[in-house]
Amino acid sequence: MPHLVLPTRALKVVNNAIELFHYNGFHLVGIDRLVKECEVPKATFYNYFHSKERLIEICLIVQKECLKEKVVSIVEYDRDTSAMDKLKKLYFLHADLDGLYYLLFKAIFETKLTHPKAYQTAVRYRTWLTNEIYSLLRAFNPDVSFTDAKLFLYLTEGAIIQRLSLGDIDESVFEVFLRGMG
Repeated sequence: MPHLVLPTRALKVVNNAIELFHYNGFHLVGIDRLVKECEVPKATFYNYFHSKERLIEICLIVQKECLKEKVVSIVEYDRDTSAMDKLKKLYFLHADLDGLYYLLFKAIFETKLTHPKAYQTAVRYRTWLTNEIYSLLRAFNPDVSFTDAKLFLYLTEGAIIQRLSLGDIDESVFEVFLRGMG
């Protein structure tokens, strides 16, 4: 996919929209609220994005690309760190409610029926992440299966749900999972 190039004013709308969607959800933030909070005319909004669905898709692409950079820096460039420690970093990076993954995670539930292109952006990221997790798990234990990588992702997403309901996560579940892998 070619790099997304946006004018400064459009980027301001995207950044504000990311924050609004992150804290309020995709359905509760309408175009009128976006243009009011971003201080742009509605015509300018439609000139940049054409629709709310396209804005949501762009927001998710921005989040996905930023998150991919962080994951690659952990997986590829952090050579002095063990595979287990890299997995821990990935786990906490993705289980952070204020982090980049939360909006993509939220999109899985909120956009499937109403914004299918945006939903596909989130799904493609999860698939990419699962492959990265699988590579790390294989470095940790060559006998793991792709299903183990999916379980790791589900464990991470379960931590998000646990944080939403309880405010904190039980790290021992993650430790038990990794011990079971080794």
